[in-house]
Amino acid sequence: MTLYPKLIHDALATVRYPGNGKNLVEAEMVEDDLRIDGMAVSFSILFDKQPDPFMKSVLKAAEAAIHAYVSPDVQVTVQAKFRRQLPPEPPKMLPQVKNIIAVSSGKGGVGKSTVAANLAVALARSGYKVGLLDADIFGPSVPKMFHLESENIFCEERDGRQILLPALKYGVKILSIGFFVNPTTATLWRGGMACNALKQLIADADWGELDYFILDTPPGTSDIHLTLLQTLGLTGAVIVSTPQAVALADARKGIDMYLNDKVNVPILGLVENMAWFTPAELPDNRYYIFGRGGVERLAQEMDLPLLGQIPLVQSICESGDEGEPVAATDGTATSLAFASLARAVVEATERRNRDLPPTEAVAMNGGAH
Repeated sequence: MTLYPKLIHDALATVRYPGNGKNLVEAEMVEDDLRIDGMAVSFSILFDKQPDPFMKSVLKAAEAAIHAYVSPDVQVTVQAKFRRQLPPEPPKMLPQVKNIIAVSSGKGGVGKSTVAANLAVALARSGYKVGLLDADIFGPSVPKMFHLESENIFCEERDGRQILLPALKYGVKILSIGFFVNPTTATLWRGGMACNALKQLIADADWGELDYFILDTPPGTSDIHLTLLQTLGLTGAVIVSTPQAVALADARKGIDMYLNDKVNVPILGLVENMAWFTPAELPDNRYYIFGRGGVERLAQEMDLPLLGQIPLVQSICESGDEGEPVAATDGTATSLAFASLARAVVEATERRNRDLPPTEAVAMNGGAH
């Protein structure tokens, strides 16, 4: 028996496409790539879009029709093609970022943003490539801390997408929603809008190659935290607290959030901020105005490292208000404390990467949309 194209087309004309009731030839679904080699035939069926709910049944029906109307001995190879292809899968989120670290606190007012900013600067001064994302959508403070309130953030078009170019200061790549809103007015956003803005700062920005991507998260637990956990696989979290009992109680909640079975983000360690007050004129004196060693005791109780104790010194507040993080200076007790904190974070991160598998982004039902 000799096979020729009309035999094949006549057989395929007996197969109807359920989507429109027309046969495959009439619906112009038989692609013009028909190949015949002896008793072997190959061709493609053309569908409008992917996915198509009728695809598998139509391919089987086409093969069955050739066996029924031409010969059961024909070797049939049939594949699907699509007029409109699915968009390519989005690239892996932040493929060049080695470590993503959330700096977190159970409550506001404990200096979490100060710690995040100075940790980022201290890491950059140690020679690491560092990015800092101000994820505190409703209370962004990073622009002021880096004296970037009037910074203009530019975009570049790449592959049809607008890509944000982070600001660069003290060797740190920086993005904050504060660059895009009026600093003197409250940001009145619904949770979904805030979460989408945050995703854009992560996914549509040129973060490039980073050793450490520091996230300054909002205080407490919120939709913003859920968005971060669902968007990124965090390497670990650093929890900031003051020694006060009320702050320690909230710090426990923050720790519990990350250690939740569904979240499972390792805690790299705790930072005790405002550990003591040292007056500039009496540099050797320590006054424990918020209590003494509370975070150290919490770390021991929860079997977590105490990464650092940062003293309360007037120069920290002044440098933050003036837009120069104290970690960018040399020789002060506070800059040395942040340099020590950076070393401890690096050691904790390396230990975590050696002992534990990479963290996956959290799959959850509900939450932020």
